Amino acid sequence: MKKLSVLDLAFFLAESEGSPKHVAGLLLFKKPAKCPADFTGKLVEELKTHDKVTEPFNLVINFIGWKGPHWKRCSAFCIDEHVFYHRPEKAITWEEVKELVTQLHEPLMDRSRPLWEFHLIDGIKGKKFAIYLKLHHAYADGMTMTSWLNRTFSDSPEEQQVSPIWTLPQRGRSKQEEEGSSAVGGMIGSLTKQAWDQLLTTGGIAKLTTQQYLEFIGITRNAVSLPFSARQETPMTGSTSPGRSLGTAWVPMTRVKRICKATRSTLNHVALTCIDGALHRYLADQGYPLDHPVTIQMPVNLRKDGDKNTGNKIGIVLVKLAEPTDDPFVRLREIGFTLRNVRNQIDGVPGSSVEQYTILSAMFSELVDKVGLSDKLPANGHTLVSNVPGSKTPLYLKGATLEQMYPISTLIPGLRMNITLFSYAGKLHFGIVATHDMENLDTLAQYMEEEFQNLESAVFDNTQKS
Repeated sequence: MKKLSVLDLAFFLAESEGSPKHVAGLLLFKKPAKCPADFTGKLVEELKTHDKVTEPFNLVINFIGWKGPHWKRCSAFCIDEHVFYHRPEKAITWEEVKELVTQLHEPLMDRSRPLWEFHLIDGIKGKKFAIYLKLHHAYADGMTMTSWLNRTFSDSPEEQQVSPIWTLPQRGRSKQEEEGSSAVGGMIGSLTKQAWDQLLTTGGIAKLTTQQYLEFIGITRNAVSLPFSARQETPMTGSTSPGRSLGTAWVPMTRVKRICKATRSTLNHVALTCIDGALHRYLADQGYPLDHPVTIQMPVNLRKDGDKNTGNKIGIVLVKLAEPTDDPFVRLREIGFTLRNVRNQIDGVPGSSVEQYTILSAMFSELVDKVGLSDKLPANGHTLVSNVPGSKTPLYLKGATLEQMYPISTLIPGLRMNITLFSYAGKLHFGIVATHDMENLDTLAQYMEEEFQNLESAVFDNTQKS
């Protein structure tokens, strides 16, 4: 029996038909040159022969038992309930692929089965196919899912061996560590460490709360972002309903790095600048121009170096972006200043404090949503933006080249949009998922690419003038 962490359990408690808690990836492949017509069909057949499933892909949730909610091994696993092949009668476009994926992403997953699905979508124009992989967020966070995918695919186009994600041996605690922790001395030491860690965690939460109180009463200014202060004036906030929309965009990583070097910025600074400008333009198009900054929830990875355990290990912090401006260079500087404050705030407390504070905030958001007040009370930010680093080198599947990777995340209570960044093989991808209340997501995606070009021009025009 494997117990759930508090954060893993929270994903189940917050799940509803209008807000399923699974995450996914949409991957676009180019078929090998001169491959047979039945290449993808044979690939699916081969994938289905790999039916010896490893954790967590063989686990189902069980809420019954004196020890509380826990994972248990599936007693009747069937690969046909998890691996699917979609072959249209005629070639389809990327837009049609996204439409199909939104339909696949919408429904709740069957909790009587292991909570994952693998869909191969064939017949995409340009001799391409796509893979849509989704799994419940209680299984893993974005960092874990990415590490699994990196191990699934090959770094050589010549490699013909297939290692499906659901058969990978999981990296966890060694047998020696397991045995050592069961010894009496190990148990006493563990209990002492837990007590000390909880004391530090409580102190960290008190520090975070104090910082926000000082900001609220005006002693500090723009030191931290206040929770639940986003006004209800855009379609980005409020209760969620069934049905999803999807948007995708990407920019070259070489040009991103060039901006970073010229401005001494990070990838997050540049990406958030593009997103901020695009959101203001998009909302103005929809009839909701903002005269104040957009506030985002931003997940941060709380894993220590070398931590290979699965599950979720993240915290979420609030970030106020730039004041409305037509100058992307000014926007970049403001966001850089804000992110430095956020970094100082996180580094000043234990990671466990950030994690537990995240859970407390999420519980409050869920309570507000459950009693039907998400459309009336201020939201905890306008949207969520996360960044997951991927492989820097190209990956392959039986000679097929993985060209693009787009994350499709979940929506959290009170927010109708999620934007996830994913860097892979020289490209920075933007994956946007939202409810149907958010129309024309492809326009928002286009604005992100245009705002990147505007930032590039502003940065190098300013650099040349100086």
